[in-house]
Amino acid sequence: MSADPLGGPLDLTSKLYQEFAHRQVSQAANGVQPAAPLVVELDPTSFCDLACPECISGRLLNNGRFSSERLTGLAAELVEAGVRAVILIGGGEPLLHSAIGRVLTLLHDGGISVGITTNGTTIHRHIDVLAERANWTRVSVDAATPETYGRFRPGRGGRNRFAEVVRNMEMLASRKRGKLGFSFLVMGRKAEDGSLRETNAHEIAEAAALAARIGCDYFEVKPEYDLEHFILGQDRSLLAVLSEQLARIRELDHDGFEVLSTSTLGAVGGGTAVEVKDYASCPIADLRTLITTSGAYFCPYHRGNPAARYGDPATESFAGMWNGERRRRVREGVRPDEHCRFHCIRHRSNLALFRLRDEPLESVPDYDPFL
Repeated sequence: MSADPLGGPLDLTSKLYQEFAHRQVSQAANGVQPAAPLVVELDPTSFCDLACPECISGRLLNNGRFSSERLTGLAAELVEAGVRAVILIGGGEPLLHSAIGRVLTLLHDGGISVGITTNGTTIHRHIDVLAERANWTRVSVDAATPETYGRFRPGRGGRNRFAEVVRNMEMLASRKRGKLGFSFLVMGRKAEDGSLRETNAHEIAEAAALAARIGCDYFEVKPEYDLEHFILGQDRSLLAVLSEQLARIRELDHDGFEVLSTSTLGAVGGGTAVEVKDYASCPIADLRTLITTSGAYFCPYHRGNPAARYGDPATESFAGMWNGERRRRVREGVRPDEHCRFHCIRHRSNLALFRLRDEPLESVPDYDPFL
């Protein structure tokens, strides 16, 4: 863990120096769009079997899915384009798509590293392909007990899925080749007077211990965002709880189990929701992109934003969208100094890319394609 209990050791900028990424990173740093991004986030479906009140994609849920034919076709197009990593995410719950096993296999066998973000309820249905072909699987749990899970992560129809999720994670931990992560989103609900009424923060340490017992490789703590991707400010009392809990989990960080927190976590307890950026272009968006059932978007932070939409992946090829005139216009129109005043986890990567215009690109051995 970082010495700062509210900071984090997640180092995304060092990934830019990996040898496999040199050409595309140099192009992005100098304002040249590469022939294809290195990383694609792909939402197979917008449907979900949970009904989380705080879902950041709540207004986008249950609005459609890719057909199996189109989803597998997209996977083949990403392989052909030379994409290095794909994150199956959402939107909705990616493991609910009937073709997810075939897609994961197509990507893996095509030389693409695959990560999956899931709520964990249906891991058992895909255990073979997840265990054999996923580079990592990150499960959003956000609780250590059924009671807290039921309040913040209720199933549709009121069913509590906590025990099922834990069993599924244990099953995957016993068979996996890749990594398994336990994700904890710090949430707080306010009373009418603005004070803290309810939170899950008091279970961070217990959840981290649970993750270690399950057999996870890492435990990740993240702040809660609103629908516009601004970090939700909380009552100062939550900050005290958060600091105490993060201090307790430091002792769990050891070889074989890693505790991660993001640099944005400090804004949870009353820090500013605004992250000022003094640059007008986003070079990291030339290395990463988002494909969803509602469109292809310039950046995952702009999921659902019409101004950042550059194509329709249901009807257009990936290469056609990426290299098209509409993406060029979006690329010029989305300005971080005006349109990205939220805390962006890749802000530091952008700053590093701007420095690389004037500095030599050093080399580090390839270790992680998920820039």
